[in-house]
Amino acid sequence: MQFLSSAIEHYAEAHTEVETMLLQELQRETHLNVLMPRMLSGHLQGRLLSLISKLLNPKYVLEIGTFTGYSALCLAEGLAPDGVLHTIDNNEELNDIALSYFNRSDFSKKIVKHTGDASQIVPLIPHLWDLVFIDADKRNYKKYYEMVLDRVRPGGLIVADNVLWSGKVINTQVPDNDKDTISLKAFNDFIFTDKRVEKLLLPIRDGVFVIRKKDM
Repeated sequence: MQFLSSAIEHYAEAHTEVETMLLQELQRETHLNVLMPRMLSGHLQGRLLSLISKLLNPKYVLEIGTFTGYSALCLAEGLAPDGVLHTIDNNEELNDIALSYFNRSDFSKKIVKHTGDASQIVPLIPHLWDLVFIDADKRNYKKYYEMVLDRVRPGGLIVADNVLWSGKVINTQVPDNDKDTISLKAFNDFIFTDKRVEKLLLPIRDGVFVIRKKDM
């Protein structure tokens, strides 16, 4: 997941808006107590998500893949005064961590946490999305994308994480059993050819696809 030298990454972080003390605490706790803490968005990507949200000032945000709640808190920073963020994860074991930080934040009344299968939960939430962040199981990225695109407003954004997959997506020969890499390569190719959207793949952290639904 490290595409830049550590010196360059530290320089970029040093010249990027500082994350809140609550986010710093959540990042420390995640690294101390949670398996695979690298799944957390972190400082640089978190500030990107925050900035995107602030530029959109969304009323309705959907996140598929909560983990410990870091990215949800970053996305919530740009919510409209009457905005709400729905975040979904099927891992019940991380609920307590995420909810504890949501409740301590300024956005406790704006974040709705769902636990379960996103493909079953999303259709039950009756919103037109301004911003969607996809950071869940990689094999279902295209499924999630197609599921939400019709309910993203024109000019709204879908942001997909981990689309470079530690650089594996550039491999010309991928083992048949590496289903995540195969799925992400297919997803990236599909987005590139999808005429319904504008797209920009940013080599930030593990790769961030920023996808804008075209105006009708």
